Amino acid sequence: MASLEQLEQLAWSGRHLSVIEQCDAALQDPPAGRDVRFALHRLRLESLVAQGRYAEAAGDVGRLQALAGSLRTAAARTQAELALALLDMRTGRNREAVAAVIKSPTLAAKATDDEFVAHSKVYDFLLTHPDRTSLAWQRLKVPCVEITDLGKGQFFWGDDGSELTWQTVGSFENGVIWYATGKVKPGAMLPSIPVKAVAVLQSPRTPPDGTDSSTFKPVLNVYIQCDSKLAAAALRLAGPSAPKMAEDGAQQLLFFFSGVARYLHK
Repeated sequence: MASLEQLEQLAWSGRHLSVIEQCDAALQDPPAGRDVRFALHRLRLESLVAQGRYAEAAGDVGRLQALAGSLRTAAARTQAELALALLDMRTGRNREAVAAVIKSPTLAAKATDDEFVAHSKVYDFLLTHPDRTSLAWQRLKVPCVEITDLGKGQFFWGDDGSELTWQTVGSFENGVIWYATGKVKPGAMLPSIPVKAVAVLQSPRTPPDGTDSSTFKPVLNVYIQCDSKLAAAALRLAGPSAPKMAEDGAQQLLFFFSGVARYLHK
């Protein structure tokens, strides 16, 4: 069997059937370590969800929750909650749109923020109120895009031919899932490209102390889908730099929230 790291890479490259088969084989004779079994069930579940096999994935959710209870770690609890949130999201509102983006992204990126200390309630507030986060940057005299609250949990950003509308479509303990649609203008001489995106933010934290302060180390996974010939041509021109650009964008989004939270904690 491939290592857990190799299975992660297979999943990221979209080879979900291979991941499912190898996890099934490994779980036929379960490894002794609960952490390894937890990782195998998590990888299997994520690939089952990506394939639209929700009934099978539901069984893994229960196993993950049971293993998380025995492991007794915040990371395991968070991953189990994320698995349930992903399944709920796929079987609820925006299911087909979100599933299509995650299953066949044009670009995918993962970014990790530096560890920082902030007030838990403040950081969670910023995540659910990006318009206030943008305003906070502006009041700090830092140039920042303006974000508009459209109501009902929807937000809008527009600038130089690019515009995005997004909303929260899922949540779990210490995490949130966003779905966005709109268009992006990649250059002054190029027309706008229609895009859809899904972002999964995990923000594991230490338990708050008496001052409601926690230590955070957020992780963001972003999936971007561009359905146009122009997008394919632009990606070919960008070459190997395209994934790096997506990763940089994910990193900037993490800092958009954490930068204000850090400042307010001082």
